[in-house]
Amino acid sequence: MSHPTEQPLALAAALTRRTEQLCIGLEQGIADLYELVTPVTAELLHWWFGDDACQSRTFNFHPGQRQAILNVIVAHEVLDSPNLKDLYAQVCADALLEGTRLADVAQGKHGHPKYCLKMATGTGKTWVLQALLVWQLLNKTAALDEGRDDPRFTRRFLIVAPGLIVYERLLDAFLGKENEDKSRDFASSDIASYAELFTPPARRERIEQFVRGNVCQKQEIGLKATGNGMIAITNWHLLSEAEEEAEQEEAEWVDTPGMVADAARVAYAVLPLTPGRATGNSLDVLDRRWARGNVLSYLADLPDLMVFNDEAHHIHELKKEGETTEVEWQKSLSIIAAGKGRRFVQMDFSATPYNDVGGGRNKRKIYFPHIVVDFDLKAAMRLGLVKSLVLDKRKELGALPLESLEFKAERDADGNAALAEGQRVMLRAGLQKLRKLEADFARVDATRHPKMLVVCEDTTVSPLVEEFLRDEGLHAGDVITVDSGKKKDLGEKDWAPLRQRLFNVDKHAQPRVIVNVLMLREGFDVNNICVIVPLRASQAPILVEQLIGRGLRLMWRDPEFVDIKRENRERINRGEEPGSMIDILSIVEHPAFQSYYDELMAEGLVGTTGDDEDSSTGDLIAAELREGFEKYDFAIPFILREADENVEHLPIDIAALPTFSAMSRAKLAELLGKGDTFTSQDLQSSTLFGDYRVDGVAMNVSGYNELLSRLTRRISQALNQPLPKGNRIAYHLTTPYLQMNTVALATALDEYIRERLFDEPFEPFEDEGWRLLLLQPVIDHIVKIFGLALVRAEEHTVSGVTEVRHRRLSEVTKLMVRESASLEVAKCIYTRLPYPTRSGGLERAFIEWAQLDAGVEAFCKISENRHDFVRLRYVKDDGMPAFYIPDFLVRTADAIYLVETKAQQQVGHPNVQRKLKAATTWCERINALEPELRGGRAWHYALVGESLFHDWREKGARLGELLAFSRARAVPTAQSQGGLALGD
Repeated sequence: MSHPTEQPLALAAALTRRTEQLCIGLEQGIADLYELVTPVTAELLHWWFGDDACQSRTFNFHPGQRQAILNVIVAHEVLDSPNLKDLYAQVCADALLEGTRLADVAQGKHGHPKYCLKMATGTGKTWVLQALLVWQLLNKTAALDEGRDDPRFTRRFLIVAPGLIVYERLLDAFLGKENEDKSRDFASSDIASYAELFTPPARRERIEQFVRGNVCQKQEIGLKATGNGMIAITNWHLLSEAEEEAEQEEAEWVDTPGMVADAARVAYAVLPLTPGRATGNSLDVLDRRWARGNVLSYLADLPDLMVFNDEAHHIHELKKEGETTEVEWQKSLSIIAAGKGRRFVQMDFSATPYNDVGGGRNKRKIYFPHIVVDFDLKAAMRLGLVKSLVLDKRKELGALPLESLEFKAERDADGNAALAEGQRVMLRAGLQKLRKLEADFARVDATRHPKMLVVCEDTTVSPLVEEFLRDEGLHAGDVITVDSGKKKDLGEKDWAPLRQRLFNVDKHAQPRVIVNVLMLREGFDVNNICVIVPLRASQAPILVEQLIGRGLRLMWRDPEFVDIKRENRERINRGEEPGSMIDILSIVEHPAFQSYYDELMAEGLVGTTGDDEDSSTGDLIAAELREGFEKYDFAIPFILREADENVEHLPIDIAALPTFSAMSRAKLAELLGKGDTFTSQDLQSSTLFGDYRVDGVAMNVSGYNELLSRLTRRISQALNQPLPKGNRIAYHLTTPYLQMNTVALATALDEYIRERLFDEPFEPFEDEGWRLLLLQPVIDHIVKIFGLALVRAEEHTVSGVTEVRHRRLSEVTKLMVRESASLEVAKCIYTRLPYPTRSGGLERAFIEWAQLDAGVEAFCKISENRHDFVRLRYVKDDGMPAFYIPDFLVRTADAIYLVETKAQQQVGHPNVQRKLKAATTWCERINALEPELRGGRAWHYALVGESLFHDWREKGARLGELLAFSRARAVPTAQSQGGLALGD
């Protein structure tokens, strides 16, 4: 491990700069990185980070996850570094000259690709792990399909967890939640639940098949048959005792002829092991030793392997009396890596990838040398990806000097423990905070249950804490105690339901308090920890960070809380108390952690709170359904299945069709022989020669039958588009209006020409009379008359019934709004309507105008988060599908309007226009329903620009008049030609 240098994270900083340079234009698909990676990786980058794909999803990678994925891809695929030293040399060669770093990174344990991702707790390390696994798997699969051997990629993965809790979490992520019968529901796994994020649609089935068929739990490693690949998941205990075997193997090669062999050791080495009751020879130990040896042998024999170490700070080196040693399972990894070279890849994930060394003022952090990305807690807090931190300084604590209070458990002469007064004060403070949060949160959302986490110094104190909490008024079910000895005491059968209850605390009101020692340091991924009482007096920064990490995950993730949480962060950054406790983690002050608090407070990342007189939810209030809301409700029709419309063409009554009366046949015959005469002229001498004539006919055909065929096709084409402008017959020729029965049309044309066209019998073959039909006036007449006659002859029949389902806005019984960013309304199902705190002036003005306009019967602001069923599908300008939710619903006496308010400069944006077309089409479909299915009113879409809005309002117009003026009109359809009168 290297000594501290001026740039402890030099590799992460330099690699991030290199990656950012290569990724300029990544979202638009024009980054240099696309040219440096495989086609498979380029496809994944487009899918993960391209603007089009991101906008079509409801969830995406956040900036920290994005940087981690890209840094690894650049380091491993682009730079193609075979070991850590080479990566330093390519990215930041100067950093190798600092301290002992060159010697550190040249060690054998760094002789393969090795990356550490420093990511704060609660920022989604598992998603990054799964994305990188997909990247490796798809690239290796593509190489095998093409017959290539690419050593950068593999289909074999080992995922190592630090303990049982993280192990279970990883199984849930890959296999799904465990059912009561011990089977797993794959649909609940991350791979299935977030398939839309991880994998492009064309590759999802292959990824799912691989995961379902190749995941091995720890007891299956080396035993389960897998198909050319593996995802082995285990905890580090399976590998932790490899040192013993390695040392025994080395001892076999040591020649010591001067020593007398110890008889007991010789017997132990030669004779078979005899099971017994002693710890070393118990059946369980012998079975584990045998299984461990088989697993290590199996993993060591694999040709390639990528190891993901979750919570990798557990592999840090241990320093004792100046000697550096490694933890046991890191040695196992070294055994597994031996002989694989660059085909062994180690990927470490940790929020705290460092060792604490020294003591007192000399205490410092020594970071791992292979950190390739640094997304720390400070960055996560600034982006609002985790809870904000506040230090609870309460009057109970302030009443007595901290130095006068004892914060360690008191022990008598026999070693019996009792809670110190300082610990009791902290517990009372945390409990009071919890009770206030419970009461305030219940007023906003009764399903949100805040929890308190108490971290004790050892297992003798946790029962005392539980007893004290009960004395303070908590019931037996309100407190759950979990420590390292709990599973052993209970046994697997009783431990399983306790573990399930622990993992599901977010969903239930009980337990309210969780008491533990250090068992829940990592992997305890619940969202509702809002208060932490740290009774454990550790000054090690790594333990403090892990302790705080248990409560960092967001509790209020809904978009409607984004503004209030942003304001909290801004207030804390200014040194003020937060305005609410929404996604705030309260830590009851403990003097042992003061230096860590001071560090975060100096950067404006930790605030303080005093008395709890204000509401924990700030000005967040619930806008409930008003009494008599039915009068203002909107029933939105959704067409589930449309009736089938059949179109048949009745026979055309030839005798009723108009004749050609513009000129006589004799006049037409005179036109037939005429046309335009062209003369050639020599450009040098201006000599005229070679006169020739071009006949004035509209078609170049060889006979009457070909003419009939061409006329049939032209008539059907003329009806493709409604009333085209100019002289073009049609805009599109790909889908003719009449796709069948063209023989009947040709027969009708022949009969009309012979019997009706010239109002007398006409024989086309007599004296080549059919040539008269080639003249433009005649063709125009025939096409026009027959086109309109065809539309008139349509018979529309409907089979089946249109199935319509109505969804009402009142299905959402309340909206969470900010009192400072909402208005009281009377003509709405809710008592208040919100508007954006930023750039929400137009929407606020619309609400005010709708409230005052007597012509508006009812209106409502549609909540994108709650009224998610009021959405329309449209295709964006780039061809990608997307969903769109209008701003308002407005009902007047004769119409219902879907309203979109836009800044004037945005009205003409291509995507805004595409939304307009999609909404207009939807309204037309609704208006085709029976009146009783659409509220007895016509539905319209109105796009209201800001300039137009203010202009009409200032002139005293009514809002209903503006909406009627702004509504979109549907374009004419082919059937609309049927309303035109026949004739010339």
